[in-house]
Amino acid sequence: MKPTIVLVGRPNVGKSTLFNRLTRTRDALVADQPGLTRDRHYGIGRVGERDYLVVDTAGFDPVAKTGIMHEMARQAEQAIAEADALLFLVDGRMGLTPHDEQIAERLRRAGRPVHLIVNKSEGMDRAIVAAEFHALGLGDPLPISAAHGDGVKQLVDHVLAEFPTDGEDEEQASGGPRIAIVGRPNVGKSTLVNSLLGEERVIAFDMPGTTRDAIAIPFERGGRDYTLIDTAGLRRRGKVFEAIEKFSVIKTLQAIEQANVAVLVLDASQDISDQDAHIAGFILDSGRALVVAVNKWDSVDDYRRELIKRDIAHKLGFLSFARFHYISALKGAGVAAVMKSVDGAYAAATVNLSTPRLTRTLQAALTKQAPPRHGIFRPKMRYAHQGGSNPPIVVIHGAALEHVPNSYVRYLERTFMDAFKLQGTPLRIQFKSSHNPYITKE
Repeated sequence: MKPTIVLVGRPNVGKSTLFNRLTRTRDALVADQPGLTRDRHYGIGRVGERDYLVVDTAGFDPVAKTGIMHEMARQAEQAIAEADALLFLVDGRMGLTPHDEQIAERLRRAGRPVHLIVNKSEGMDRAIVAAEFHALGLGDPLPISAAHGDGVKQLVDHVLAEFPTDGEDEEQASGGPRIAIVGRPNVGKSTLVNSLLGEERVIAFDMPGTTRDAIAIPFERGGRDYTLIDTAGLRRRGKVFEAIEKFSVIKTLQAIEQANVAVLVLDASQDISDQDAHIAGFILDSGRALVVAVNKWDSVDDYRRELIKRDIAHKLGFLSFARFHYISALKGAGVAAVMKSVDGAYAAATVNLSTPRLTRTLQAALTKQAPPRHGIFRPKMRYAHQGGSNPPIVVIHGAALEHVPNSYVRYLERTFMDAFKLQGTPLRIQFKSSHNPYITKE
């Protein structure tokens, strides 16, 4: 399982800048203004040799009791509870503040490894800039510059050294496919799990946030072993202000990473939200096989059914490879068809693709539509073979393949999926270009 690294600190110490540096994105807003981040951002770490999840939190005020600062602190507290390691950022140019001391006191009680990071230390003597932060009693401070990248890779390697690299494939030990039931809070995930199991194994309650953690449940169906993973909704009950129906993102992402197949549960009585699209996008980015279950279908009229189908086509059109089912988890209607599609998606994700047939399919695709020229040259594709599974990976060998545009990659993906009748799983294309040995370097 990927370790989870959470960034905490008072406002304007550079947490979002470090988040963007670690994820190599611009997902977190960055500006010279305290309090810009008000909710948690999460992403996949891409700095360092290993995969990990990284979470950016709002400016943390552990003593705030009311107002927006209290809500921001509550989001940070939830992230701290889910962390495997905490990066406590302080401002090396401003120096130690009473606010830093309050946060340090809270983090000492968190029961998580804490790494003290002195940010904005570019152009300064590292020993001098770190000296006063020893008073926080959190070990040796690590000076970095998130904006310039100074010391960031060394920081990541230091943090990840605490976590073992083996045992990350424990999900295979149970035998059979692992199925993650994912979706927004209160769409009926736990009800679907109970319907699949034929008994009330997890709590289902008409309040967002009943599920507090990801729950793995082995079971047998039709003589085959499976493991269902019911993912978390809100970790705590109570009022939610800006972050309406926030779910435990980390647990859901980890469940998707561990799964072979994800079942995305949607609510037919509600419009497709950005959160639905974000979860679907992460499933696609993770390369997981997917089945979509539109729940509570029995509770809506024909007009609403047509409306939700149009909404799905508009907002989730990128999931065209997946099967959609319209079900009632409470009544068990359509649930058997969901499991049949899960089996089909798993089979497609783990299929063995023969090299001769892959190459013939590639040549047929090239005959039908050749890749566009890049300057005076056209990328040349010679043969293809399978490079992996779950998702299936097709490796294409040739020359000048770095110039193949994304539109042609999508064309090849569709061609291979149609030729091998792969439904329920994404497919990845990888290129390996050979170089002309007769080109001499000057």
